[in-house]
Amino acid sequence: MKTILAKDTLNINSQDYSLLTDLYQLTMIACYAGEGIATKRASFELFTRHLPQDFGYLIAMGLTQVLEYLEAFSFNSEQIQLLKDTGIFAHAPKAFWQLLSGGFTGDVWAVPEGTAVFANEPILRIEAQLWQAQLVETYLLNTINYQTIVATKAARIRDVAGKQATILEFGTRRAFSPQGSLWAARAALAAGLDGTSNVLAALKLGEKPRGTMAHALVMAIEAIAGSEDEAFKAFQNYFPDATLLIDTFDTVAAAQRLQAQRDAGEISVRGVRIDSGNLAELSQKVRHYLPETKIFASGDLDEWEISKLQQQGASLDGYGIGTKLVTGVPVNGVYKLVEIDTIATMKQSSHKLTYPGCKQIFRKVTDGHISSDRLGLKDEIPDDEQGLLEIVMQSGKRLQSSESLDTIRQRTASSVASLPAKVRQISQPLAFEVDISDALESLQYEVAGRNNK
Repeated sequence: MKTILAKDTLNINSQDYSLLTDLYQLTMIACYAGEGIATKRASFELFTRHLPQDFGYLIAMGLTQVLEYLEAFSFNSEQIQLLKDTGIFAHAPKAFWQLLSGGFTGDVWAVPEGTAVFANEPILRIEAQLWQAQLVETYLLNTINYQTIVATKAARIRDVAGKQATILEFGTRRAFSPQGSLWAARAALAAGLDGTSNVLAALKLGEKPRGTMAHALVMAIEAIAGSEDEAFKAFQNYFPDATLLIDTFDTVAAAQRLQAQRDAGEISVRGVRIDSGNLAELSQKVRHYLPETKIFASGDLDEWEISKLQQQGASLDGYGIGTKLVTGVPVNGVYKLVEIDTIATMKQSSHKLTYPGCKQIFRKVTDGHISSDRLGLKDEIPDDEQGLLEIVMQSGKRLQSSESLDTIRQRTASSVASLPAKVRQISQPLAFEVDISDALESLQYEVAGRNNK
């Protein structure tokens, strides 16, 4: 086995995704196969028990990648042989290997990407043969959890910065992996940011990459030509609309010289970026010299820092957001069995109680604002409410094409705008109370009684 894998790198492609799972998913499936229950119909729901601290809501994201994964899901003969070569499955039944040769044939219910959700509300539900629904857990949690936290951070940043600010995603070098950087860029754009510096992500998403310049260029040309101004002029020779990075040496002095050169017609100054120092104070001074120029700030910014800058009277037109966007607090989403062979199930562990049965989120919106959310069973009748979970895949086939980023952006903006102001605030947000239906409470009581016999 070591000889085979030594030839491979740790880079992955879509053909590897079937193996991108936790071992216990496979060992459980082997057990299911041996016990003759692997093909029983099962339902699992993905949700979070608690929101991250100081978060009043989450923006669901990552469904597109989930559906792409499920469509392509399969084990080829080489992958099956690699599993056999581990020796771990020496006692697994033949039925286990036969199962792995098949693809995903189940149904997926999900809230649309860009939708605001709260604790205990399922973001998606998988209804499939038990082995299929079990095996996909790891990948689903990976992409939904990560894209959801990035999208939520981006939505909060947009909400605090305002509609007019230009906000760019600069997080590729800080993301947890190259794959993560692509997902982070997508989630940020879908949640309302204006662009990303990640060239691959932008081009794959049909967007134009956005960026400025780095200190290295300024230092290199200044060292050779003897002037920071020569660096600005050289860069603009090739990129005349470029935003110039002006804090390599002395931010205010650079702004003064740019004003003089602009007034003399030697250079145009469409935008400048400040990446260090007292951003509020420096932006005010730069604005004095370059009143018509767009001023951007970067450097470990997030919604909290942007709020502080606003309170300090910063004169800024936009922000570059990196580290704190793509490495934020985690969404501890979980994926739990809620029904097997039409039998409702629930977890009763201390502090980890789950609600049984296949559920629906019934949302009531009044005058564009969420007035109530009710968590109930999927077959309950809506009471002037909208069911948020929609069927998006049936028998392993997608029911609609992927939505555009613009569509998801608009939904995100509408979702955030529909929330109560106290739920949107970034400091001690008010928890949105989700009602539990009588039918769901009754089922919970019934299943708890069954489990405690």
